Amino acid sequence: MTLSEFKSTLSNSSPPGVTELLIALWYDANGDWDRAHGIVQALDGADAFLVHAYLHRKEGSYANSRYWYSRAGKEMPVRGFDEEWEALVSEFLVKAANRSAAV
Repeated sequence: MTLSEFKSTLSNSSPPGVTELLIALWYDANGDWDRAHGIVQALDGADAFLVHAYLHRKEGSYANSRYWYSRAGKEMPVRGFDEEWEALVSEFLVKAANRSAAV
């Protein structure tokens, strides 16, 4: 799935069959921050921490966001939310494609 294809699912009533991180980002793009946050809050690992950080930055909770970026081993970006969302979705789509190609 490409970024463009993923974006085209945003008008659907439910997310596509993708990873939990991508589902969280799908809900975020559809204005359901709480559902997106609930998904990543239940996950562990640097990628989940990165999405968690993005969500708190978007929420305006910068201290909490900085904490999660540091857990992910990243600095808080200065780019806009849309740009960060697209970068995260693109990264996770590539990772998902690589995992399925390896199976």
